[in-house]
Amino acid sequence: MAAEVLAQRGVAVDLFDAMPSVGRKFLLAGRGGLNLTHSEPPEPFLARYSDRSDTLRDAITAFGSAEVRQWAADLGIETFVGTSGRVFPTDLKAAPLLRAWLHRLRAAGVRFHTRHRWQGWDPTTGELVFDAPTGRITHATRATVLALGGANWPRLGSDGAWVPLLAERGVAIAPLQPSNCGFDVAATRPGTTAWSDHLRSRFAGQPVKPVAARLEGQAPEASQQGEFVLTDTGIEGSLVYAFSAPLRDAIARDGRATWWIDLLPQHGAAQVLAETRRPRGTRTLSTHLKSRLGIAGLKMALLHELLTPEQLHDPEQLAPLLKALPLTLVRPRPVDEAISTAGGVPFDALDGNGMLRALPGVFCAGEMLDWEAPTGGYLLTACMATGRTAGEGVARWLDEHVRASA
Repeated sequence: MAAEVLAQRGVAVDLFDAMPSVGRKFLLAGRGGLNLTHSEPPEPFLARYSDRSDTLRDAITAFGSAEVRQWAADLGIETFVGTSGRVFPTDLKAAPLLRAWLHRLRAAGVRFHTRHRWQGWDPTTGELVFDAPTGRITHATRATVLALGGANWPRLGSDGAWVPLLAERGVAIAPLQPSNCGFDVAATRPGTTAWSDHLRSRFAGQPVKPVAARLEGQAPEASQQGEFVLTDTGIEGSLVYAFSAPLRDAIARDGRATWWIDLLPQHGAAQVLAETRRPRGTRTLSTHLKSRLGIAGLKMALLHELLTPEQLHDPEQLAPLLKALPLTLVRPRPVDEAISTAGGVPFDALDGNGMLRALPGVFCAGEMLDWEAPTGGYLLTACMATGRTAGEGVARWLDEHVRASA
């Protein structure tokens, strides 16, 4: 996006990528249909960036959901709003949009250099240093935009190797952490490290739905509905990702976090209590809960996994647990398994144009900046918006720099 802004203003742009082709993470995002952005109104949209919402306000106000959709339309790609409010290309594919974008960039004069892995700056000349197919090379620039991602897709070039390169130049870096990630659960049985062998072997990879969830201390009204997936070591999935930041931070602070699951979001507490109290005669508990409340399969297995026999067979204890089942989480999954990362270059290390205060002429954009957001189109939108901001910042800086040296 920064290259596009600058090329449209007549600036000569060279774009370097460590991979054999450009846009591989963009194509990866297309595996799920390419969720470009979200149709939420501006204020709730900005709120998705939590404590960075004010910091990102100007960038996303200038290039938010409507602008992303218009940008795609200008490239010949129409979009639609799904039932969840998420915005996708009508063909649910990333490749046509990427091809059109790269064609427009090349037509504007952008020069692409693939298989060029950035290695910092030459200590003598200050030129950029790359490991290239022909060996180590340098490249002189008037300004540089770094958009190097986090550390969650090492096979696609986002490996966090840039962190020491900036740190040794005096740029403070917030530690990179997993975001939109899965979590490991506390051992549920003596002798295990997570789920029991029975639960893992029968149900790992299966979704738990419909459910609602909330954090420790939140009221039931604050619950979010959705689904999650059981993994070999814990949980993952869209509903988990929506809570990943506070869960991760709670674990870092307290060593563990509790996630409260409502297994029956479509039933009120009074109805659940009435059904658990209902005499079941000769029927088993599993048969009773399945016929009266629809609890079966993985949901029933979770109850057996997490509750004592006394809790299971006492209606007064079971009913509230069906509406608030506590799940203890002990660690986030590693950053290279996460969808995105938190941490990176703090915004106070940048000036108002997105330029590093410690390195005049060097700008940063995208996921290498210290912000995070849930899935749903917010990640791509902020990456594009901060790229656009960096491109405009470079243009202003070049104008001022050229005037000053004239």
